[in-house]
Amino acid sequence: MRDTNIFKLIHAVELVNNANIIRFSQMFPHNIGISPILALSELKINGAQKQTVLADKLGYTPGAMTNIATKLVKNGFAERQYNANDRRHVLLAITEMGSKVLIDAQSKGHDLAMELFSVLSEEEVDQYLAIQNKLLKNVAKEEL
Repeated sequence: MRDTNIFKLIHAVELVNNANIIRFSQMFPHNIGISPILALSELKINGAQKQTVLADKLGYTPGAMTNIATKLVKNGFAERQYNANDRRHVLLAITEMGSKVLIDAQSKGHDLAMELFSVLSEEEVDQYLAIQNKLLKNVAKEEL
């Protein structure tokens, strides 16, 4: 019975996540998805990076990262910075427009989360937070 309930829980979490991604994509006015937004966030926090490093940090394949970077550059949200002495050394950097898009994405994401969790009582939020923290501790322990 426990396994059945865990699979039901996993399925419910996936449905909520998928529904939120779809809702975010529908309400976000810019033509980029969650993965490019995560890349912009990483670039904003840690500065310009090689695409291979960025792919590794975000858990994307190099090919997927190339597609994401190309889309970001095409839309003016990021730029490729070339080393004058070695043109093979290329960094991806967030642009001012990319920073604005990231702020907009974070704002829309916040609004979406507030709407999602508004159906929970304060006690349910506290319980959910305790459960998430317990799961995070377990994940962190496994990574050691």
